[in-house]
Amino acid sequence: MCRHCEENPVITLVSGVQLCKKCFSYYVEKKVRKTIRVHKLIKKEEKIGVAVSGGKDSLTVLKILHSIYKDVPHIELIAILIDEGIAGYRDASMKHAKQFCESLAVPIHIVSYKESFGFSLDSVVKGRKPCSVCGVLRRDLLNKKAKELACDKLVTGHNLDDEAQTILMNQFRKNVAMSARLGPMTGIREHDAFVRRIKPLYFLSEKEIMTYAYVHEIVEDFSECPYNKVSYRNRVRELLNTMEEQYPGTKHALVNSFLEVLPLLKKEFSQQKGQIKKCSSCSSPTSKDLCQKCVVLEEIHSQKNVL
Repeated sequence: MCRHCEENPVITLVSGVQLCKKCFSYYVEKKVRKTIRVHKLIKKEEKIGVAVSGGKDSLTVLKILHSIYKDVPHIELIAILIDEGIAGYRDASMKHAKQFCESLAVPIHIVSYKESFGFSLDSVVKGRKPCSVCGVLRRDLLNKKAKELACDKLVTGHNLDDEAQTILMNQFRKNVAMSARLGPMTGIREHDAFVRRIKPLYFLSEKEIMTYAYVHEIVEDFSECPYNKVSYRNRVRELLNTMEEQYPGTKHALVNSFLEVLPLLKKEFSQQKGQIKKCSSCSSPTSKDLCQKCVVLEEIHSQKNVL
């Protein structure tokens, strides 16, 4: 039975505590509120862009933020969706995202790869790692649209599992500089060219979010992007899930341990101020001559037979 009442539980937490739908919902929403408050993710007067995909994470965070701020006069919520052009996947999730935003009276803005770059993701991934291409281009479009809409912050649906995976991936690849940009609020310091990204679901596990989305009927289909199955991240995800199954609490311990050293990483890399310059092609901030987006686009356009 639920720890706090006599209702049937819908989930058993890592701690072993069982919670019913009502108590679990309170637990999730309280955790999000605490994350926002402790890590100062949202100020009293801000325009907040929420990156939505139609999946459980992004729509869950949108729903919770809407419940928190719908009656707050100086907080404005808008949704931003990127249409990569993934056959059999994006159209359905995009339709659901539109309907969900409409039900909350949250305006949604859609940006497509086709209109922005002249191609769909499906048309350029042959012979490449799909997630490497998509991640770079998607981040660029989200930031551009958030800037265009004058957003003060950009919310993503990244959760505890996502962060644990990224921490391990950076360790395996010896990418300490990328790890310094992690945390509930991404980035090392403010820059006019970037909208700071925040992760209100940071301390919630994928299992908790999936349960919340299910009991609140936020999504009907829990399918993921078809390209995820062949990604490096998915291999790390499987590794962490195996460890979590054998040693419950592994993911929480990994993320919380990382947070203890994160201030030191941010301090170290914030002192390297001379590294940021303008991309020679698009003028975006970068540490090299060309930003990652332009590198990807040059590679794609150099192989015209792919397009």
